[in-house]
Amino acid sequence: MPEQTEADIVLVEDNPNDAEITIRSLKKHHLANKLVWLKDGVEALDYLLARNKYADRNIHDLPRVIFLDLKLPKVDGTEVLAEIRKNEVTKKIPVVVLTSSKEEQDVMKTYDLGVNSYIVKPVEFENFAKAIAEVGFYWLITNTTPSS
Repeated sequence: MPEQTEADIVLVEDNPNDAEITIRSLKKHHLANKLVWLKDGVEALDYLLARNKYADRNIHDLPRVIFLDLKLPKVDGTEVLAEIRKNEVTKKIPVVVLTSSKEEQDVMKTYDLGVNSYIVKPVEFENFAKAIAEVGFYWLITNTTPSS
């Protein structure tokens, strides 16, 4: 099966359990038809900036939203966010931080970098799944983004 390169949702999450809950919740609500799951910061930047193994991807095929964890291997989420915001093509993509960090410094830093929303992952499965569905509905159905 060829790797999907076009996405409405880019999920950047290294924890397979959190990724599975997120994907299942979005699928249950028919919001995950075009979802790409990336497992570290380097892969996320390569995908979003269409470089290295994603060099053939059209950088102008922008996702409608990026769900970004902060604690990522290789390159952390704040660095990914900073790079997204520095690039003329990707800077307006809505980015929702989904993290377990309640640290005020993380909240402040990500908002300083231009995050659109900061959500602390609920610990309980049902609450996490519900939060993902609500966030997905908002960013994919309710929110209007600029044309690329």
